[in-house]
Amino acid sequence: MSSKPIGIFDSGVGGLTVLAATRRLLPNESLVYLGDTARVPYGNKSAETILKYSEECCAFLASKNVKAIVIACNTASAHALPYLQHRFHFPIIGVIEPGVEEALRVSKNRHIGLIGTEATVRSEIYAKELKKRDSLATVSSQACPLFVPLVEEDWLDNEITRAVAQKYLTSFGESNIDTLILGCTHYPLLKKVIGELLGPQVSLIDSAEAIARKCLTLFGEGASLPAGRQAKVSGSFSPLEIYITDFSSRFESIAKRFLETTLPPIKKAVL
Repeated sequence: MSSKPIGIFDSGVGGLTVLAATRRLLPNESLVYLGDTARVPYGNKSAETILKYSEECCAFLASKNVKAIVIACNTASAHALPYLQHRFHFPIIGVIEPGVEEALRVSKNRHIGLIGTEATVRSEIYAKELKKRDSLATVSSQACPLFVPLVEEDWLDNEITRAVAQKYLTSFGESNIDTLILGCTHYPLLKKVIGELLGPQVSLIDSAEAIARKCLTLFGEGASLPAGRQAKVSGSFSPLEIYITDFSSRFESIAKRFLETTLPPIKKAVL
């Protein structure tokens, strides 16, 4: 069982942040990544469509004999996680719980902001999970639907991206948040822009790092390594497979930048 790979899926390039963080903390684990680039974004789809797409992605990864699947997509985690955990007979890990726990650990005034896709914000899953763990927590949410296409276009820091971010983040100006959950795995790619606009007084919660630590806890590899350390146990990483449902040169360029390694051949997945 331990030699089987961990599967990771996302609607597009955002899950690469989870892939990169997981490789850093679990360098001896084989990984299989699936980006559903033909159908990105999920955030403006109906709940029924999100469930259908998520099940198809998990079925594809199950065919690769994975021992667990990380849903590196907040929208899919919000709408499909319980069903997928019932549907498949191995661990299915969502991104929401690790992000919530990290936000509550970091926040001092218990006023937490959330940015996410329209579907994630509409589900109110983050507010529910935060309140479940801390009844005194206050949540301010803002949907940022244009962030995903900006990331998919590889527009991570330019005039247009900054203008869009300014428009979205203005709503937090008088909210007194001290912590902001980046409630979509695409959003850490915009961390520099978001951080500069909100200032150092607001801590940014990167779900990618939180879920990598969750995997470290579950699978135990390198358990002696401190959280966040970039580890290479034997000087190299274990095997990695990357599948996407539609080829894109932007996907490859972003993958190279974030994984900081020579990529394996990127293969097309037929779901």
